[in-house]
Amino acid sequence: MTLNDSTPPDSSDDYRYPVISSDSHAGADLRDYKPFLEKKWHDDFDVWVDAYTNPWDFVDPRLEKDGFDFGDEEILTGAASWHSALSWDSERRISHMDQDGIAGEVIFPNTAPPFMPGSVFAGTGPASRTEYEQRFAGLRAHNRWLADFCAKAPERRAGIGQVLLDDIDEALAEIRQIKALGLRGGVLLPMDSPSSDAPPIYVSDLDPVWALCEELDLPVHKHAPAPPQLRGAERGGPGMVAISMLENHFYHRRGIAHFIFSGVLERHPGLKVILTEGGAGWIPDHIKGLDQMYEAGLDSSGFRRFLHPASEQLSMKPSEYFARNFYLGASLFLPSEAKQRHEIGVKNIMWGVDYPHSEGTFPYSREAIAVTFHDTPPAEVYEMLCGTAAKVFDFDVKAIQAVADRIGPSVRDVRTVPSELPRVPEQTMSPVFA
Repeated sequence: MTLNDSTPPDSSDDYRYPVISSDSHAGADLRDYKPFLEKKWHDDFDVWVDAYTNPWDFVDPRLEKDGFDFGDEEILTGAASWHSALSWDSERRISHMDQDGIAGEVIFPNTAPPFMPGSVFAGTGPASRTEYEQRFAGLRAHNRWLADFCAKAPERRAGIGQVLLDDIDEALAEIRQIKALGLRGGVLLPMDSPSSDAPPIYVSDLDPVWALCEELDLPVHKHAPAPPQLRGAERGGPGMVAISMLENHFYHRRGIAHFIFSGVLERHPGLKVILTEGGAGWIPDHIKGLDQMYEAGLDSSGFRRFLHPASEQLSMKPSEYFARNFYLGASLFLPSEAKQRHEIGVKNIMWGVDYPHSEGTFPYSREAIAVTFHDTPPAEVYEMLCGTAAKVFDFDVKAIQAVADRIGPSVRDVRTVPSELPRVPEQTMSPVFA
């Protein structure tokens, strides 16, 4: 079988899918980052780690229960899950993947790298050059730790490296190092929210970054951040949390437009852009709207002349750029979204577990896959569960198929909706079962 095949090697009922999770998370127990950190930062690190507390613990709703202890829980919500040893316990993690029928995983960060003020997906930008240098040193330490972690199961793990974009030359050097470390998952772009000082995607300063990632065949990632901190929220009333959560996924929508209308994907046609944990049902209408804007801009008369410079530089419609360059890390992928798969693009969808987060599907991924894909043709199931991810992240298909032959869900399993599903929220918080 080759990576370009669009059908599984065997569509019989007993064939087992080599499932690849496009969205998993890992990181070191905080003090274990120290050996991977340059020695000149060790004293500063000791001060930082002694004082560190996670400002996002509150996102786990169980915190309000009497007797709840983070130390007693393995599966925790979102940014609170850095407490869990599943972030760094390789053997325990492999056993869970086998239990859940997952042959491979693409790994985002989870714990806070050295000198980060919050989690990697939340917080403000560095306030000084020294703070920037500390944080970048911390990201480099995480990248090196992650390379070691992936090396413990290289056929099953594709790690995603991290960079800051404040200094382009330093960013380019670390991107080359990410490639040299074998982190074939690609590069995570810095958090994009009002509290971040990261440069926006559309600025020309970043063109060398896109060129290098295209050259090295490293995908670039936007992962849904923690809900952004809104200015004046303390005076906004009870709706502020809901508003913040609504705006969470806005950064994915904006990112698509930035990559397309800035001409980045026109100049770098081989660049792979991956949007993870941001939902999928909104994609068709959003892309339709971008196409309408592009077509309006082809007319340079009247008010449309303001759109014309953007449209004039593009050789394709936004929908065509999306089909060619974008992929969805479709964790928390809903059955209703699976019904939209042809509008979204079957070969643009990569299913994910969101391990080890309580909003993910572990330990009920087999059930989640069946609920979501039971009425989907096996060839399409194959693409969304493994075919596209294997191609994008350069997994060895034979190696993960060998794992799947032992632990993967079969075609028969996926076609059969379980008679009992996990209860929400007692057993799982995954919206797949809500």
